[in-house]
This record gives sequence, structure tokens and C-alpha cells, in this order.
Amino acid sequence: MHGTPRPPATPAQALSAMDHLIAAHLIGQQELARRLGLNVTDLTCFAFVLEAGENLLTAGDLAARAHVTTGAVTGILNRLERAGYVTRRPDPADRRRVRVAAVPAAVARVEAVYAGHYERLTVLFADYSADELAIITDWFTRATALAHEYLEKLNRNDPEEEC
Repeated sequence: MHGTPRPPATPAQALSAMDHLIAAHLIGQQELARRLGLNVTDLTCFAFVLEAGENLLTAGDLAARAHVTTGAVTGILNRLERAGYVTRRPDPADRRRVRVAAVPAAVARVEAVYAGHYERLTVLFADYSADELAIITDWFTRATALAHEYLEKLNRNDPEEEC
């Protein structure tokens, strides 16, 4: 059904709904990570590796995306490699760097765990018109940028800077 009438909402109601969504997904991510034998940070980093596809990330790329230090990402990659999720490949352009590749069997395991949820979300999105999906996508994109900006402010730990 496209363009279904929606009930009116205030910014406070939208913030509350967003908080509930984030909480549900955080709890869900923890459970999915547990089922996959990972922690949430490692699962998130594996998702970044998957998103990159054939354009393999360096450890530095992964550290920047996950907002962790390069030392922390080394530990993450060690755990993901031991668990059979990633392999490290020498960077053909710079032998001092490595690139991170997903292990196909691990990709299949993760996709299987997420498949049902993504199918339900796809059905939910089908209830929205193309214009509404554009608004939803715009909102997600802009809210993500704000979240990254906020995280960067927090990571600077500057008492003079308002978060």
C-alpha cells in the first residue's frame, strides 16, 4: 500500500520512537553478535568489511569507520580472523599495509542470521510511497551524519566544547 495516511506526530514523539528503535536494535545486535560468536563492535566492523565489498578496506579505514584507534582495530581484526570472519591480504600498492577481506562462509552465516529481519523491513518499506522512502532515506542519512559528528565531539573529550 503506497501513500498510506500517517497519524500526526510531534518532534518529541519522533525522538521517542527513534529512541525505542535504537534500543531495540542495540539489543538485537547484541543477540545476533552472541549467536555469531562475536561482540557488537566486532560484528559492526565485519559489517563495514561487507559493505566495502570488493573495495577492500585497510585497517586504518576500518578504524576510522568504527571510531576506534588503530591499536583497537588490530585486536578486532585478530578476533575476526581467529573466528573465521576475515582474512588479511597484502595491499598490492603498499606492502606495509594490509587489506581486509570477508571469508565467504562467514558472509553466508551473517546473511542467514539477518535474512528474516531484512525481509520484514523490506515488507515494511513497501508500505511507503517513493516520495516517503526518499524522506526516510534522507532522514536516516542526515541523522547518521549528526550521530558521527556527535561521536567525534565526544571522542575529542574537550571540556570547552558543548556536546
